[in-house]
Amino acid sequence: MLTGYDFPLDPFQVRAIRALDEGRSVLVAAPTGSGKTVIAEHAVAMALAGGGKAFYTAPIKALSNQKYTDLVRRHGREAVGLLTGDNSINGDARAVVMTTEVLRNMLYAGSPALVGLRSVVLDEVHFLQDPYRGPVWEEVMIHLSPDVRLVCLSATVSNAEELAAWISTVRGPTEAIIEERRPVELQNLYCVGDKSTQDLHLLPTLVDGRPNPEAERLDDETLHVRGGASRGRPRRRFFTPRRIEVIERLQDESMLPAITFIFSRNACDEARDACLDAGLRLTTPEERVRIRAIVDERTASLADADLDVLGFDRFLAGLEMGVAAHHAGMVPPFKEAVEACFIEGLTKAVFATETLALGVNMPARSVVIERLTKFTGERRELLTPGEYTQLTGRAGRRGIDEIGYAIVLWSPFVPFEQVASLASSRTYALRSAFRPTYNMAANLVRRYEPEQAHHLLNLSFAQYQADKAVVRLEARIEQQQTRLTRLRDEARCQLGDVEEYRRLRATTDDARRASRTSGGGGVTDRTRDALTRLTPGDVLVIDGCRVAVLSVAIRKGAPRLHVVDERSKPRTFGADELHEAPRAVGTVELPVPYNPRNRAFQHQVGEALRRARIDHSGRGDDAPTVPVARPAEPAVVAAEPHPVADCPDREAHVRSAVQAERVARELDDLHRQVRGRTESLARRFDRVLRLLEAWGYLDGWALTESGQVLARTYHESDLLVAEAMTTGLLDDLDAPSLAALVSCFTYEHRGKDRPPEARFPSSTVRVRFAELRGLSEELMSDEEAAGLPITRPPDAGFVHLAHAWAAGDGLAAVLEDEALSGGDFVRNVKQLIDLLRGIGDVAPAPATAARARQAADALHRGVVTASSALDVADGEPDDDP
Repeated sequence: MLTGYDFPLDPFQVRAIRALDEGRSVLVAAPTGSGKTVIAEHAVAMALAGGGKAFYTAPIKALSNQKYTDLVRRHGREAVGLLTGDNSINGDARAVVMTTEVLRNMLYAGSPALVGLRSVVLDEVHFLQDPYRGPVWEEVMIHLSPDVRLVCLSATVSNAEELAAWISTVRGPTEAIIEERRPVELQNLYCVGDKSTQDLHLLPTLVDGRPNPEAERLDDETLHVRGGASRGRPRRRFFTPRRIEVIERLQDESMLPAITFIFSRNACDEARDACLDAGLRLTTPEERVRIRAIVDERTASLADADLDVLGFDRFLAGLEMGVAAHHAGMVPPFKEAVEACFIEGLTKAVFATETLALGVNMPARSVVIERLTKFTGERRELLTPGEYTQLTGRAGRRGIDEIGYAIVLWSPFVPFEQVASLASSRTYALRSAFRPTYNMAANLVRRYEPEQAHHLLNLSFAQYQADKAVVRLEARIEQQQTRLTRLRDEARCQLGDVEEYRRLRATTDDARRASRTSGGGGVTDRTRDALTRLTPGDVLVIDGCRVAVLSVAIRKGAPRLHVVDERSKPRTFGADELHEAPRAVGTVELPVPYNPRNRAFQHQVGEALRRARIDHSGRGDDAPTVPVARPAEPAVVAAEPHPVADCPDREAHVRSAVQAERVARELDDLHRQVRGRTESLARRFDRVLRLLEAWGYLDGWALTESGQVLARTYHESDLLVAEAMTTGLLDDLDAPSLAALVSCFTYEHRGKDRPPEARFPSSTVRVRFAELRGLSEELMSDEEAAGLPITRPPDAGFVHLAHAWAAGDGLAAVLEDEALSGGDFVRNVKQLIDLLRGIGDVAPAPATAARARQAADALHRGVVTASSALDVADGEPDDDP
């Protein structure tokens, strides 16, 4: 049992740890803050204690850094490593924290670091429904060695059992550990401003599990003010409470600290500034001293000029008053300072976007949701139950609070019934976003045969949800394939060929039986055996005519062969009508669905038979025909001495060979069943393969030189990036120009406003971008024709910024007159560095690879370096779980 914790384990933690101790994988679905990490740490400790390795994967770098620090405290720095785009520390350690993409890349590369791996923790596994990054989780689960134990940690989802059943199907016994009880009780509240009294009403959203009738009545109550400027228009009695009023009310009710979720970065900054301008002070002098010390420590590496550009004075003034913003537009040192202050209880009110809900350890007493709708990039949509649960999961600090509060503000646009529905909902099912990408296809071709590649696709959770039967069939195929390999090994004899011995013995037995008959015409075991081995679609030559097998039926022990000839005429033969054992000379693809008695089906098979080109080298029209209704001459064939006859284990060899034949027939039948079902993923995979072949990345089932580059290109626009490399579009550029051009793959303008016109640093970059855009348009045209998802086109909006930063310009000069925030700038530069480093590893032109690495190094400076640094100092933990 795991030790080292000064608190008793919850029952769900005990169940999960017991399952791991007994050798099973686990899927743990539990609320935020419930203690899932304890289970993950137990799996890591188990692997290390047994002399093996453990990997801990997380969806975001910030969470990876946090987990690395946690594991260093528990196991020591020598035993723990970290692999992300920003940091590579002790990568050969026995416990390594990494992003999920890093592990996926290791699997495709066959990294030696996988040797000895015993446990893998997949944190935030519900990310598998993310449209772009989600497939990575499934790729990891499918490709990991079967003997690796998984620990999958998920937010509470309503179909956790389904996910666990899928993992069990593809990886072996997996126990679903579901905990719905929150570690701190959650009270849902509805906050309404009342114009008649200027008070804020704080009402329970649910009463006895049902919508609060008092709150329901608020939707209907209005005051009608007539006359004057209103001209008789109704005026609502209620209003949305103002941010400062909400914070002050929570302070009066002892419900701080609070996180207010606002789905706008600018609005988060505006809320902080409004509190600051109003003179709101929530901290003591001693707390302000500590806040200043934390901020100085986190921002020590930033130059004064950079701090001025980033609005440091306003940021610090807000923090010292106990108020802060937190969003992706802030540079990481600022966000980390907010998090550190909040964890110590120094910051009392944080206005944050939903990114704060992704794994960072920042629980609060209260969570305020300002509005239940958010802009998705195209339109405004209501929060899903899963999103609501993720946000409110921050409410309630374990060991500090007895109750956490989730407060929704009144809005004229959202009726109360929708608020109550979200608060009471327990339905938030996880849906797979798995789909074959170009890079995935290239790696499947590189590592597997066609049948195995399709098999792996059919093992996905997406296919499982679409058709659970296909996944069960694929799992059965995998089991029987393993059994077939074992049986064939057992059938081998050092003295000789067991199959040859079987055929010789069968021929001898047939001849002896025929010699005992009075004129032949009897059915030999060999003929029966040959008939039972035939499968639908096999092509035979009977009496000089090609026929396709529709089915083989056995009536009272006698096989009957149903076929269709090239004129689409159905025919039936009894085993006693065939003098020789039939042998397939080829195959034709049968129509789907399989319906051999249907005349339309038979016509299609006949047509396929007429079109089929069967190999004539001993398998086609020149192959021996099967004579019909001509009795054989009795004969006795003397069995020649065979070496296997002297083997003491010959009967065991023969039995294994017979069983292997039966298993092989079952495998053929299983494969036909899989082909007969809807194979949406496999069909898309085939379309991807055809497009890759058309673009020169595949030659049949083999990667070309360009395909080898694609197999190592990991990016959302993988094929477009690979094409730019292999066509020389990235060659002969200096480092700043290469950084500028490559930024077109990583940058994407977001927001409703029209993007500003691109500014190019040189005519060379402008021309190269035009060529890149031409490639993109050609690819999108082919993707549209193939029915494949469209690759995002390149965006030149970051070109001039990337060039200036790589050329050494200061942050003030780079961001002058730019609408881009410091955090957005840093995030885009770090994504650009990741891609440039990848290009430096795989670009076919050595000079281009070297230039890409040079560009990445040039970008990694100043605020970017400060935002990538990992604080691994010894001492007291940053947080107290």
